[in-house]
Amino acid sequence: MDSLRLLQSSPSAQYQYQYHLGKRLEFPHQCRSSFLKPRISHPFRSLGFLNRRILCGVSSVLTREEEKKMGTSTRRGKVKLSVLLKHQVEFGEHVAILGSTKELGSWKKRVPMNWTENGWVCELELRGDEPIEYKFVIVKTNKRMIWEGADNRVLKLPKGGGNFGIVCLWNSTGETVDLFPLDSDKNEVELDDMNENESADTDGASVLEVQTSPFVGQWQGRSVSFMQSNEHRNQETERRWDTSGLEGFALKLVEGDKNARNWRRKVLLLWAGPLCLFWAIWKLEVVRELLVGNLETGDRLEALIFSAIYLKWINTGQIPCFEDGGHHRPNRHAEISRLIFRELERIYCMKDTSPQEVLAIRKIHPCLPSFKAEFTASVPLTRIRDIAHRGDIPHDLKQEIKHTIQNKLHRNAGPEDLVATEAMLARITRNPGEYSEAFVEQFKIFHHELKDFFNAGNLTEQLESIKESFDDRSLSVLTLFLECKERLDNLEESNDALDKSIDLLLKTAQSLNALREVIVKGLDSGLRNDAPDAAIAMRQKWRLCEIGLEDYSFLLLSRFLNALEAVGGAQQLKENAESKNVSSWNDPLGSLFIGIRQLGLSGWKPEECTAIGNELLAWKEKGLSEKEGSEDGKAVWALRVKATLDRSRRLTEEYSEALLQMFPQKVEMLGKALGIPENSVRTYTEAEIRAGVIFQVSKLCTLLLKAVRSTLGSQGWDVLVPGAAHGTLVQVESIIPGSLPSSVTGPVILVVNRADGDEEVTAAGNNIKGVVLLQELPHLSHLGVRARQEKVIFVTCEDDDKIADIQKLNGKCVRLEASSAGVNIFPSLSDNTTGNFPVKDLLGNGSSTVEDTKVDSSSWSTDIASGSTQGNSTLEVVQLADAETQTSGAKAAACGRLASLSAGSAKVYSDQGVPASFKVPRGAVIPFGSMELALENSKSIETFTSLVEKIETANMESGDLDKLCCQLQELISSLQPSKEIIQQLEEIFSTNARLIVRSSANVEDLAGMSAAGLYESIPNVSLSNTMVFGHGVSRVWASLYTRRAVLSRRAAGVAQKDAKMAVLVQELLSPDLSFVLHTLSPTDHDHTSVEAEIAPGLGETLASGTRGTPWRLSSGKFDGQVRTLAFANFSEEMLVLGAGPADGEVIRLTVDYSKKPLTVEPIFRRRLGQRLGAVGFFLERKFGCPQDVEGCVVGKDIYIVQTRPQPQ
Repeated sequence: MDSLRLLQSSPSAQYQYQYHLGKRLEFPHQCRSSFLKPRISHPFRSLGFLNRRILCGVSSVLTREEEKKMGTSTRRGKVKLSVLLKHQVEFGEHVAILGSTKELGSWKKRVPMNWTENGWVCELELRGDEPIEYKFVIVKTNKRMIWEGADNRVLKLPKGGGNFGIVCLWNSTGETVDLFPLDSDKNEVELDDMNENESADTDGASVLEVQTSPFVGQWQGRSVSFMQSNEHRNQETERRWDTSGLEGFALKLVEGDKNARNWRRKVLLLWAGPLCLFWAIWKLEVVRELLVGNLETGDRLEALIFSAIYLKWINTGQIPCFEDGGHHRPNRHAEISRLIFRELERIYCMKDTSPQEVLAIRKIHPCLPSFKAEFTASVPLTRIRDIAHRGDIPHDLKQEIKHTIQNKLHRNAGPEDLVATEAMLARITRNPGEYSEAFVEQFKIFHHELKDFFNAGNLTEQLESIKESFDDRSLSVLTLFLECKERLDNLEESNDALDKSIDLLLKTAQSLNALREVIVKGLDSGLRNDAPDAAIAMRQKWRLCEIGLEDYSFLLLSRFLNALEAVGGAQQLKENAESKNVSSWNDPLGSLFIGIRQLGLSGWKPEECTAIGNELLAWKEKGLSEKEGSEDGKAVWALRVKATLDRSRRLTEEYSEALLQMFPQKVEMLGKALGIPENSVRTYTEAEIRAGVIFQVSKLCTLLLKAVRSTLGSQGWDVLVPGAAHGTLVQVESIIPGSLPSSVTGPVILVVNRADGDEEVTAAGNNIKGVVLLQELPHLSHLGVRARQEKVIFVTCEDDDKIADIQKLNGKCVRLEASSAGVNIFPSLSDNTTGNFPVKDLLGNGSSTVEDTKVDSSSWSTDIASGSTQGNSTLEVVQLADAETQTSGAKAAACGRLASLSAGSAKVYSDQGVPASFKVPRGAVIPFGSMELALENSKSIETFTSLVEKIETANMESGDLDKLCCQLQELISSLQPSKEIIQQLEEIFSTNARLIVRSSANVEDLAGMSAAGLYESIPNVSLSNTMVFGHGVSRVWASLYTRRAVLSRRAAGVAQKDAKMAVLVQELLSPDLSFVLHTLSPTDHDHTSVEAEIAPGLGETLASGTRGTPWRLSSGKFDGQVRTLAFANFSEEMLVLGAGPADGEVIRLTVDYSKKPLTVEPIFRRRLGQRLGAVGFFLERKFGCPQDVEGCVVGKDIYIVQTRPQPQ
């Protein structure tokens, strides 16, 4: 039970509440936030009035109506109560309060609370002198409520009304809660600017009512201490540096920081070290120590990353800057900034600049000061000198301004000067009339100038500063955005406010998108070497505006998501789709388009973003038809949208993966060396992900995918980290140390009942290889990010039937397979001594029997022996029609038979009259023994034999296997086929013919050992370049000893010395589409249909494990019915250009599926599906068992290049 007491005098306790409420409760509809203590942490670059760290899917802002309530005086006898619950929940959940009064829902209707960075808040108006009972509840994503335990909380409100606040802790219903009196006349909370270890300012109070600039809003450094003498020199006493284990840039940066007390030298340190071009101007000792010469491209990314981390910590005050006895006016900083900016822009516009480098550069730009002409003047920012010598202000105040701001600024300017200036401005404007209007006005002007110098203005101020450089058309775009933004900021609450809000949000986002495109197009022209200083300064403003617009899009998408949830979210979208009314999807798809477009404009895979954007607009325009051909229009529409949404989410995952590769290790390294707080280091990368527009795009994708999956009736799986893993399945309540039984020592597939999203994925043990979480989880939650970083397969499941099936496997050895196509969990062979057991397919309703995959080698060992060439000096190339398993391998032999079958296929038709006709490209085989002959000719056969013997028993865990595999591949890759082989091939193929060299091993395409992509295929080679052709052949030979191939043979019980490789040489086709046909459905084992997986371009996309989904069609063998199972979303297609060199390489082009007939034309899809079904059924009958058939579509022709027994 609460024990509440009214505190009349408890400054420290009262400050605690006021800090939490005032700092974290912000008002996005109006630009009205309190300026708070500079030392208070604010981890992100804000937009002036928005805390960007939105972690959950519910509204994190107060409504306009709530703001008005906060600003009105309390009615007689009423108590206005501000409640803060210091607790956080996982993504998608929110907190509410219920109680005994009508205002608290009478225990029936929950009162929602609003999210802030430090907890959940709400404003209540209650009767005074009345006891109330209440509790907090967590509302789960499935609407289930989790109540606090123990007794109800009880609160006795005081008589006479008033404004009060309380701070509560979750589940602490018996805690003592202090009731704090609040000022009823202000929205802003008054804060005592007292530092625990320093003196207060002159009048002992600091009611700070001025708007905090974005720059100061993120400040985490020392609090302001106004001084009346020069006391700066002795403040850097507690810093410690640790250079142990450092090298390269990190070591130079830390050593330089130790010697660079002030901001100018720290910024110069970055320029002289990582960017290293400024040594001629500043011949300081630190520069000479850091000078490393011009950077090579390989070092550039590392330098940019270290610079971004270092500058962020400087600008947030976590790396302090102090005076060092020098006298360097701000114009020196401006000059250094201009040189850094030029170099960054040069790198930004280079053709070989990577997306990761662009990301790092964009994080550096906002940390640089302005270098406009007024700041590069010999004596800049002189207004503060005149202010400090005014005769209309008290002497003590003059001294404080002079020593705290003026002298510091003109000797060694740094970020702390803006913090001090805003604190002083808040102080002198707190009580109107206390100081002369002229003084206050001049100080405000100076504050504006200083913000301009630090590039600390809000978005509107930044945009106003570039108006003069716009032409009429661009100016109209800018004006439209500013008008929309102003209307959105001033939107009034009303009955139809939600609809108005959504419409205005979208109009604002669209105008933002148009404006940003104008600015980016102007910046894309690059920076001329002879550009005047004024043009460079304006370009900096353009760049900062462009980055600021990206930041503001974060806010717009966040508010749109909140509005979307308010009208029903995914459930409402699903219900509309069920009724075939998809107009309600237009706004969410349009918002996702804008979010994706923002990523592209920021330089993150712009071609991919353009293609996704085109698809989203196309599906939005296409809408939903009653029928698409003979198929249900709703299902086809949902599958098409799902493919693009999966592609969009993959884009966000790739972005987060890039940040995870760039920052964590370097942040940890620098943080330890520079003494940065552990929490700041630990959360740095996650904060970067969550603070960017990428986070809102990911949330929108998650919501839309949930709606699409529900529309399709899919089975509740969501894949966060795809892949395959095996281990003992163990179910635990949560991922915490000790939750995993100590008896489990091998690999583990962990089934987890619940997670908050903040856990470490390996917290329960380092042997966790896969996780199945029995609840929904955002992909960019901390847990999801860490799983991707640790490469742990991670899926979630919310389907009760599937969960029941999973739980039946508890304690057994299982294999977990996860991809965008779905999830399978089934018993692993290593858990069964007989290798023969029933398997439940969790994607379908059927079951199958998994047979032991051990292969009886006796059936082919004799064939290998007969093909041995020991002692022979030459080998003859085998014509494809003459290829036999004994000399050429099962793949080549099958191709030979395909060639003979193709002639008769034209006379075969399905029951629906669809031809089963196909063609086979010309080919020949470099037979078994050719590799060994090349080894003998190069006198390497003994080395080869020794390595193969060692690889037989090499240990995986120690790394011996990987080392031996690499040695074998290096040895074989150095070989060339004999001249006789080349000459024989030239008699079969024209010299200029484009060819592909493919594997045909004696342990490939056999019953029980079929596997696509196990060995290499090298496209686009030609006999006109024998070196390239020969290298392609040797790469195919060498692929016999990849780690995957060696382990595959071990698992099958095949001796490594018995493995041989022939090479199939065929004419290279330039396909529109490539496919694999499964004549027995791999998901439900249906014998009556052929399933096709189809990819754009060359077939390597399907075989190489490229991320993405192929088109999937099912074609009835007897009725010709074609069903669309999935639409493709591979990001790239591989092509060979006829005019390009035959160099063994292919080009990769970004795919726009809104232009692909197989996606948009139902008649084309049905006809192709029927033709593929006819071909597959024909080959299944000819080969006598289910087949995996590989081929391609070239124009109107179908080519078959391979068939093999389908794995059972």
